[in-house]
Amino acid sequence: MKRISCLVVSFLLILSLVGCSAGDTAQPSTNETQAKPTEIMISAAASLKDSLTEIQKDYTQKKPEVKLTINFGASGTLQQQIEQGAPVDLFISAGKSQVDALEKKNLLVKDSRVDLLGNDLVLVTGKDNSKVTSIEDLTKAGVEKISIGTPESVPAGKYAQEALNNLKLWDSIQPKLVMAKDVTSVLNYVETGNADAGFVYQSDAQGSTKVKVVTIVPDSTHKPIVYPAAIISATKNKQVTVDFLKYLQSSDAQQVFTKYGFKTLAK
Repeated sequence: MKRISCLVVSFLLILSLVGCSAGDTAQPSTNETQAKPTEIMISAAASLKDSLTEIQKDYTQKKPEVKLTINFGASGTLQQQIEQGAPVDLFISAGKSQVDALEKKNLLVKDSRVDLLGNDLVLVTGKDNSKVTSIEDLTKAGVEKISIGTPESVPAGKYAQEALNNLKLWDSIQPKLVMAKDVTSVLNYVETGNADAGFVYQSDAQGSTKVKVVTIVPDSTHKPIVYPAAIISATKNKQVTVDFLKYLQSSDAQQVFTKYGFKTLAK
């Protein structure tokens, strides 16, 4: 009997210890009790990569409860992704037509659209290039390859095409054109010598030490360069996205954009 009593006591002691252990593990850690950051997905034109990456860091410090995930690419490609149901909260395009198309399909939150930034279209060459000193020089025999973004999907390419048409140069240089998937690729072609010259935004050229600006393309030769931003109607985090879009229009964010060569637009 004494042996049985000891066994019972031992068994009860084990149960007690297991219960205490279970109770301890059931207590969530401090990190577990903290709410996960609210994530918003941003699709943005490739030319915004440097400026938005800096703004992303600044905003994370100001709002640690918000996680910004940014997908950079050609505006036309991003537009198509949104139309096909990609999970996007905010779209920032380098051209109006892409946002116009989404608006016509009722894919934007009503009245959320704003004209966020402006830019200049510039002609660039490699640092040591002496063949090209003007847009007209692109017709010279010594200039073999000229890169622009594919006009159908890259706003910078569309602006370049429009300008070259108005300057009566498009037909003569078309055989020399090297089409690129986005404006960043155009810059890379010129930087690496795979193109003699290319049309990019001022903000892109400013961030490169391997190219020089030959000339700013006259505003009169193409439509105004405007970067519209709008909230996508499928967003599941509307207020958080609204707050971030407001921040992009603040003086803090606009100073960052200006530093990277963008134009601020009068509100």
